[in-house]
Amino acid sequence: MVAFTKGSLTESSNQSSNSKLLKIGELATQAEVAVGTIRYYETLGLIEPASRSESGYRYYNREAVRRLQFIRKAQSLQFSLSEIQQILGVRRRGDSACPMVQDLLNQKISHLEEQIYRTTTLKAELETYRDKWADEPLSAPRSQELCHLIEEVTYGDVPVHNLISH
Repeated sequence: MVAFTKGSLTESSNQSSNSKLLKIGELATQAEVAVGTIRYYETLGLIEPASRSESGYRYYNREAVRRLQFIRKAQSLQFSLSEIQQILGVRRRGDSACPMVQDLLNQKISHLEEQIYRTTTLKAELETYRDKWADEPLSAPRSQELCHLIEEVTYGDVPVHNLISH
């Protein structure tokens, strides 16, 4: 048996002290994420090991499984890792994160509504061009024009830049 130093967990034949802790691979399996993802989340401060052994093994408690499941659920709602960091920071301070989550959700809904409007508008304008061009003659293959249909469009006619900028 190897002695504990600086409060870190060390490898030991006595598994009872490790029974409640998970190695990174075990955590990855239980939380259904890649080991690399856990390491990346660690660098972002989203998760941290409960302890490390002298040889560098990371050991995690059951809370880490819950934390990873929370992160995956938040991501399924389109929360970015940065937003998840903010949410976890609010909780770390001892405050409820729910008001922030509601606020972020309202912002996401508003952004989606704007995107839907822009996409619907663009779709209608593209359909107008499609219908207008249906009976137009095609550019001659030997012509200097690449495609007269596009060349006749003025920049202000189709607000593609508005759709792309968001």
